[in-house]
Amino acid sequence: MTTTTPEIVPQTSRFKFTLWHAFLVTIVLGLFISGYLSYTRLSNTATACAANSVFNCDYVTNSLYSQLFGVPVAYLGFAVYVILGVLALFENRVSFLREYGIFLQFGLALFAWMFSMWLVYVQFFLLQTLCPWCLSHEANFTVLFGIVCFRLYKSLQTD
Repeated sequence: MTTTTPEIVPQTSRFKFTLWHAFLVTIVLGLFISGYLSYTRLSNTATACAANSVFNCDYVTNSLYSQLFGVPVAYLGFAVYVILGVLALFENRVSFLREYGIFLQFGLALFAWMFSMWLVYVQFFLLQTLCPWCLSHEANFTVLFGIVCFRLYKSLQTD
């Protein structure tokens, strides 16, 4: 009587990291950054920042440019991340978002990215001082906008 040993089949992971996951990661990171800036604004506390000749977070976050129509820019950034996150989480569950969700994400992200680039200009050329928290938000949003653009491109390729 011969016995055969069972063949060992390697288990493959069912998880595949997609653009959607990268989108959510950048949203969570953005919520952390803009949440911290919103908290410091709301509680009227100083930001953790190495103040020197180049960096001065409090000067940037309390400048004339830190509000839009009386609403702190940090709050607006947090709201944009929340809206994009909700759109992403429900894009496959709501028929309207299945059809138009990526276009809504692109429109909102395009406007927010252009506003972020304006804020980078403000820091470098008008205020002539920088906020690392603000710049990290703007860098994160640039990555997020790139992901949104690529997701839109991919969705147009499959249609």
